[in-house]
Amino acid sequence: MNAIIYCRVSTKKEAQESSLTRQKEELQRFASESGFTVYKMIEEKHSGYDIDRDGILEVLDLLKEGYAEALLIQDETRLGRGNAKIALLHSVHKYGGTIYTVNQNGELQLSEADSMVLEIVSIVEEFQRKLHNLKIKRGMDKAVKDGYRPQRNLSHQTNGGRERVEIPIEEIVNLRNRGLTFNEIAATLKGFGHNASKATVHRRYQEYVDQQTERH
Repeated sequence: MNAIIYCRVSTKKEAQESSLTRQKEELQRFASESGFTVYKMIEEKHSGYDIDRDGILEVLDLLKEGYAEALLIQDETRLGRGNAKIALLHSVHKYGGTIYTVNQNGELQLSEADSMVLEIVSIVEEFQRKLHNLKIKRGMDKAVKDGYRPQRNLSHQTNGGRERVEIPIEEIVNLRNRGLTFNEIAATLKGFGHNASKATVHRRYQEYVDQQTERH
């Protein structure tokens, strides 16, 4: 199993250097004894209460992209503290990663309180996903009912035969004129195969309005 070793100290003081070195040595030994293949070792000096850390964000990217299945840390506080720890625990789990610690000599065992919070977060996230999907469906149903015909403007083919998804400005304007918000328009277009964010839809619409204003 591929693993990422993550080491962290909270400050850049010289006194913390020995702690960082000790973490690396212990984790390398732990990986070897446990049969892990170390894909990458990441170390950083940053507060555990902060989630905006280059090192930990790289860890999440590697897990999400499937380069490793395990995350090795000295103990759960090295991952983070407070709300940052909960958010990172949830993210690692969502990306299919398993956390192992030297402190527990195996897979991380969470406290009852942390487990309860993570369960609540997962439930909330699942309901948010369902609400988002319902919002897309509602937008699609409303658009079709009002005359939107997605088959006229779905993916087009380039000369090489590769599909290229285009965002039809005429439909953005049409849906906007029908009273949909930019968020609803983005969700509707996404449901019909056009991958456009709310910001992109708003920008394209504003460009269209500016062009019309210049012409007149």
